[in-house]
Amino acid sequence: MVVRAGSLRGKSETAARWALMLSLSAAIFVGDTVTDLEIAVAVLYVAVVLIAASFLTTRGVLAVSIGCVGLTLASFLLSRGGAYGAGLVNCALSVSAIGATAYLALKSSEAALAEQTARTQLIRLARVNSLSETTASIAHEVNQPLTGIVASGNACLNWLASEPPNLPKARQAVERMISDANRTSGIVARVRNLYKQPRLNATWIDATAVVNEALALSENELERNNVAVSTKFEDEPLAIFAEAVQIELVLLNIVLNAVESVVQETSNRQISIEVSSMDEKIIEFIVRDTGRGIAPDKLEPIFDAFYTTKPEGTGIGLAISRSIVEAHGGRIWASTNVKEGAEFHFLLPGRKKKVS
Repeated sequence: MVVRAGSLRGKSETAARWALMLSLSAAIFVGDTVTDLEIAVAVLYVAVVLIAASFLTTRGVLAVSIGCVGLTLASFLLSRGGAYGAGLVNCALSVSAIGATAYLALKSSEAALAEQTARTQLIRLARVNSLSETTASIAHEVNQPLTGIVASGNACLNWLASEPPNLPKARQAVERMISDANRTSGIVARVRNLYKQPRLNATWIDATAVVNEALALSENELERNNVAVSTKFEDEPLAIFAEAVQIELVLLNIVLNAVESVVQETSNRQISIEVSSMDEKIIEFIVRDTGRGIAPDKLEPIFDAFYTTKPEGTGIGLAISRSIVEAHGGRIWASTNVKEGAEFHFLLPGRKKKVS
């Protein structure tokens, strides 16, 4: 049997809270009983109620509160010294304080539970929206080569039905079908790799290949929106110590965000990707666009979860990108381009690739 450390830790914390609550209750009861009636020691039972509210259910908090009220009344009856009238007032005030604390503690717990429920629903909604957008994008990507296959198949049948059959043209149609089928297979393979279980399995990989693969995944969006992409690499090949699929996801997310930004412009729709070595151990990726740019006060918040500047955005893409980069021991940030648009930078462990 495997016992989780978190389970043992939770049980020990619960036992410690019970011990603290019981010992505090006993100390308050003794102190309230031996002191004069004018001294309202029983009001300290509010601390016991607060401790109970930190780990017990609603019924448990109510039971503890009733127990504290009972101990307060018992102390009042057992106390011998002091003025009876003042003691009665103190007893009533203590009981009221216990009741008010229990009420507020339960309301606070309900508010915290409602907040947690709302956050869970928000996360679920974000995932559903993301899944919907991803599904539509994949369907669009796959539909293009499938349409090409159907068109080439019909053309092949027409060439074969000719008298005499035009075999060279039919052969070309079949070759186009094979090409489109391979393209469809490549799209499916890239999507499957992209959504594999995220587990860091870093190896030395070619930085240029990672950029090219990310651009291949975003090719349809770039062409559809008439966005020009340029790349700049150092003369010497660069390698990064990372998991290719996850870094491709980071680049893909930044590039697609850049596409959405530059489409606001009627002309000069350009994105550039630059990869360079900062020193012998760090490789820098820079993605620039000619879009509308980012306001200075939003350069930091855009990487926070659920923060978005787009009306229909989910606010999770850049947050996931930051998590991936930081998991690789790197850093990511954004800046506003001096001339126009925005820049996204991220650093990863890397080196100049050894050429054999």
